[in-house]
Amino acid sequence: MSTPLTSTLLLLNLPPSILCGIDLLTFNTSPTFLGIKTLSPGLHFLFTSPSPSLSLREGFWFLIPSPSPSSPPPILHRKWDPEHETLVPCSEDEARQYVNAKGGWKEVYDKNLTPYRQSTDGEGDKEDAWSYLTEHVTPELLDHFSRDSEWGISSASSGVQDRDVIPGLSAREVDTVIGEEKELGMLGIDLKRTWREGAVGRERTEQARDRSWYLGDLVTRNSEYLGRGVDVGEEQLWANVILGQMEICFLMVLTLANYSCLEEWKRILAVVLTCEKAVWEKPRFFATFLRLLKRQLERGDDVEGGLFDMSDDGGGFLKGLLRGFKRTLEQRKGAESSGKDDEDVKEEFEEVEKWVRVQYGWELGDEFVRRGMLELEDGEMVEMETGEMEEEDESGEYAPVVVEL
Repeated sequence: MSTPLTSTLLLLNLPPSILCGIDLLTFNTSPTFLGIKTLSPGLHFLFTSPSPSLSLREGFWFLIPSPSPSSPPPILHRKWDPEHETLVPCSEDEARQYVNAKGGWKEVYDKNLTPYRQSTDGEGDKEDAWSYLTEHVTPELLDHFSRDSEWGISSASSGVQDRDVIPGLSAREVDTVIGEEKELGMLGIDLKRTWREGAVGRERTEQARDRSWYLGDLVTRNSEYLGRGVDVGEEQLWANVILGQMEICFLMVLTLANYSCLEEWKRILAVVLTCEKAVWEKPRFFATFLRLLKRQLERGDDVEGGLFDMSDDGGGFLKGLLRGFKRTLEQRKGAESSGKDDEDVKEEFEEVEKWVRVQYGWELGDEFVRRGMLELEDGEMVEMETGEMEEEDESGEYAPVVVEL
């Protein structure tokens, strides 16, 4: 096959009007569409669905290497399997014959391939968003997460702990659909047991409240699959394991609406945002985490139906975690050992706090009015008292108590 001028993904026999997406851009195919050219170096994700109205989507990750004077731009090729309604690998000979039947490579390249982009209007911030959202994703992580040499994932792919609770599917349907899917490589987070084996008394209580030890244990337990020929420092290892998983899961929610990935993303937040000691032991990690979280929340409206309900009721999960994390940061105020890295954590959190205040009207501080005067429609002034914030503030009937055993 003749060499193209740019890195290219060739898609053979795609039906017209199916749903197709590359990274953050989604579109319906046309009869003349045969693939994508001018692909940028790095990791990409392409997905399809037989119909825009169907929830089941399938996709695969692929890597475009950096340009090299000694190597021509790569040509990747897939073909549509009408029986299973998905894209599958095809041989170079099959791709060559297909291109020749369409008039040759130059004809196909000029008329049937669309340039890679991330928005219909070419806005710069959207064009850069994908690289920001995949900063910590590595081929080693994709090997482990997808458990598939082709890095394939579908809407129905699931971690073992989420198999029985996929919305819209009965237990029998879950077994039928998931039984054919490869299990996703999750981190193995168990929020009901975040202390070391053998811990008792005060140690167990502290590790249940402050999940710093558990976060480090997650990195240790999941670092083996990232260590095959990869020489990274401890800080980068934390980022690759935790933030890389967080990025993949968020993007699989964004593109495939994968329920299990949403649950894993929420579990990661529930661990990281309930750490205390680790915040000041790994401040650069936490600053990077907060920066990533803000970027992901900014894309939350791109998720079909929303990332999750962000009202005061539905958003209580994240709002409560952020309020607790803010209290952890406030306890550090005035500490003599506070340095630039510590300040970076606080500054990144302030950016997250500002964003959720503007977007959702969330107040994460404890400065709220419990009692005050309210003017009624007829002008009468009455004194009112609210206990709505007691649960989040751990006060009133929600205040902790000491029990003598």
